[in-house]
Amino acid sequence: MGAPTIGGMEQRVLGRTGRAVSVVGLGTWQLGADWGEVGEEQALAVLSAAAEAGVTFFDTADVYGDGRSEQIIGRFLREHPDVFVATKMGRRAPLDPAEYTLDNFRAWTDRSRANLGVDTLDLAQLHCPPTPVYSRDAVYDALDALVAEKRIAAYGVSVETCDEALTAIARPGTASVQIILNPFRLKPLERVLPAAAEAGVGIIARVPLASGLLSGRYTKETVFAADDHRTFNRHGEAFDQGETFSGVDYATGVEAAAEFASLAPARATPAQTALRWIIQQPGVTSVIPGARSPEQARANSAAAELEPLPPSTLEAVRELYDRRIRAQVHDRW
Repeated sequence: MGAPTIGGMEQRVLGRTGRAVSVVGLGTWQLGADWGEVGEEQALAVLSAAAEAGVTFFDTADVYGDGRSEQIIGRFLREHPDVFVATKMGRRAPLDPAEYTLDNFRAWTDRSRANLGVDTLDLAQLHCPPTPVYSRDAVYDALDALVAEKRIAAYGVSVETCDEALTAIARPGTASVQIILNPFRLKPLERVLPAAAEAGVGIIARVPLASGLLSGRYTKETVFAADDHRTFNRHGEAFDQGETFSGVDYATGVEAAAEFASLAPARATPAQTALRWIIQQPGVTSVIPGARSPEQARANSAAAELEPLPPSTLEAVRELYDRRIRAQVHDRW
């Protein structure tokens, strides 16, 4: 479902929100924490560069820097109120299904509203909650109440597994599903994207570059900062392992990324190729790469201008996945 271009970038309707957003958005985890230090002025420059390149969709969470990412975006929104901001909630509290109550949802969204400086959140997403949460009627009743109270305009979920996504898609109030999707994580193509398209649910593709692996810039000798999750969460020590390098063993990922880089068309980087691959998967609304510099934000946005990848490239991505990646990730998520 398409919409007019803004700043030269295609806009697609984000599921049941009814709002159009850019096909390349901006993930802002790195502006809060866990990717090394990013100063506030640098963060604002990243937001500005993305918006100037046609990005109308920012994704954040209350836990990124314990609200720092939301606050920086809130400062930006004062001069750019038309940007659609999706935030997430639930991971500042213990990951216990009993925590997912209306009272807590009100408190969590009130804090995000204050951080962002808005009366109504464009989209509030449950942030990879415990699996039983996705099946509880009371959770969706509470989310519906937030909409009725105009604390939020719409709600969605961010998931770890395809089964969680399918459970949420079946609920009539779910506007969107955020899921890991990239050339190293193909399972959502099988059932999740078709089910979302049929139900009118938006798909937000996160971890699109497999934590940077698909940029092709890393070697087996690359060292990441101690406060970077690519150092401290390689085996799921801090949160779900699938969030770091898409769950792929680092050495395997580096080798597979070198093969993927050879598939990039002329004048396109491997990262842009990965983003273009995601954009053209049927059912995807927006892909949300992160960026730590204005140059990175502009380069990511330029992926929307690439010609669609030919069938031969799509087939080569599938072959690479089946040969190098599938055994490590396909049955886990």
